[in-house]
Amino acid sequence: MTLQTPSVTAPPAARSMAETGLTPVMLRDILLKTMFRMNLELVTEIARVICLPVQVTQELVDLARGQRLLEATGTLHATSGNEMGYQLTDLGKARALDALSQSEYFGAMPVPLEVYKEQVKRQSVRNLKLTRAQLTAAMGHLILPDNLLDHLGPAVTSGRSILMYGPPGNGKSSISNGIRDALGDKIYVPRALEYSGQVITVYDPIVHRAAEAAVDDPTSLRRTSNRFDNRYVYCERPTVITGGELSLDMLDLTYNPTARTYQAPLQLKSTGGIFIVDDLGRQAEPPQKLVNRWIVPLEESKDILALQSGEKFTVPFDTLVIFSTNFHPNEIFDGAALRRIFFKIKIDGPSQENFLKIFAMIARKKKMPLDERAMVHLMKVKFPTIQNNFANYQPVYLIDQMISVCEFEGMPYQMTPELIDRAWDNMFVRDETIAR
Repeated sequence: MTLQTPSVTAPPAARSMAETGLTPVMLRDILLKTMFRMNLELVTEIARVICLPVQVTQELVDLARGQRLLEATGTLHATSGNEMGYQLTDLGKARALDALSQSEYFGAMPVPLEVYKEQVKRQSVRNLKLTRAQLTAAMGHLILPDNLLDHLGPAVTSGRSILMYGPPGNGKSSISNGIRDALGDKIYVPRALEYSGQVITVYDPIVHRAAEAAVDDPTSLRRTSNRFDNRYVYCERPTVITGGELSLDMLDLTYNPTARTYQAPLQLKSTGGIFIVDDLGRQAEPPQKLVNRWIVPLEESKDILALQSGEKFTVPFDTLVIFSTNFHPNEIFDGAALRRIFFKIKIDGPSQENFLKIFAMIARKKKMPLDERAMVHLMKVKFPTIQNNFANYQPVYLIDQMISVCEFEGMPYQMTPELIDRAWDNMFVRDETIAR
C-alpha cells in the first residue's frame, strides 16, 4: 500500500534561457563542453543530454552561433526529421577547452540552488500524513509488539528525528526499511545544483530510483511537451542507509580537484526522504560528535556547507533522520543531544508468544517442518539457560543452521532436539579461557 497523498507539484520546464535561472555564460559554456565531449550535432540530441526543452536549446544554439562559436554543417539529417546539424567552430573549440580547464562538468544543466529550495518546500517529507493502516501495511511482513506502531506512527508523520534503541537482533533495521517502504509517493531530484557558479551533482543512481523521464517530443508543433523540468529526475523518495562506515567528512561537500566539481553529501542526496544511521556507536567518530553535527539541521531544517574557497551557504535539510543503536542512549549521548532527537523509541525483544509466531512463519517460509518435541526442547531446555531472552534474529539463525546440517548430511529438512542443540551451539560463544 502507498500513501494516498496529493501528487507533488512538478517543477515546470523552462520556456526560455532566462527561465532556467542560469547565466547565459554558464548555459553557453556547458553547451559547448557537451558538444565537444560527446560529439553532438543535432538540437534534439543536445536537448536530451543537457535536459532542456528543444526550443530553449535552439535559443542557446542561436546565441552561440551569433558569437561565432557554432556553425551549421549544411547537412540535413533525414533520419532525424531533416534537422540541421551544428558543429563547433575553431573559436568554439577554443572556448570549450578553456571552459573545460575551469570545470570538466558537462551534460545536464544544473538547477539554481534558490530555485531548488522552492521545490523542496513543495515536496517536503513533512507534508506526508501517514495513517496507521498504511504503516501497518508497510510493516505487514514483521511481527511487532502491539504498542510499537502507537509510538512509531506519530514519529514518522511528524517528519522529525527518531532514535530507535534496544538489544541487537530485534529488527531495528527492518523497521527502518519498513518506514522507507511506507513512503510510497515520488519526488523530483535535481541532477545537479548551481551555487555561486559552482556545480554540485546530486542525483545518484545508487541512492535514487528513477521512476519516469520527461522527454521533449520533437514532433510536437510547439515542442513544449515536457511534463516537468527534465533537469530533475522523477524518483521514489530517497533512502540513504549508513552504518559503521559513517564519518563526519561524508556529511560535507566532496570536491573533485580533477573535474573541479562538487558532489552532494549524503544528507543532501536524501532530501525529501529518509537518512538512516544504523549501528550508531560503531563508527570511528563518537556518537555525541556525530549528533552534534546534526543539531542545527535538525532544529532549523537547513544545513550549512562550504566550498573549497571557504564560502559557506545553506541548503535545505528536509530529511527524516532515523538513528538506530544497540546502546542505551544515556551511554552515548548527553542530555542536550537527547533533547534534540524528537522521538526515542525502545525496540525490545519479542514476547514468547511473538517469538513462536516468528519461528513458525520463518519455518513455513523456508519449508522446515515444525516438530513438537524439538520446540519443547528449545523452549524448556535451551532458552532457560539464557534467562528466556528472546530476540527476533534467533528463529532465522536456528532454522538456517538446521537446514545447513540437513543439506550436509543429505537428509530431508527436519527439526529434532539434537539438531536444535547443534544450531544452538553455533549461536553463542561460551565464556572460557583459551590456552596460549
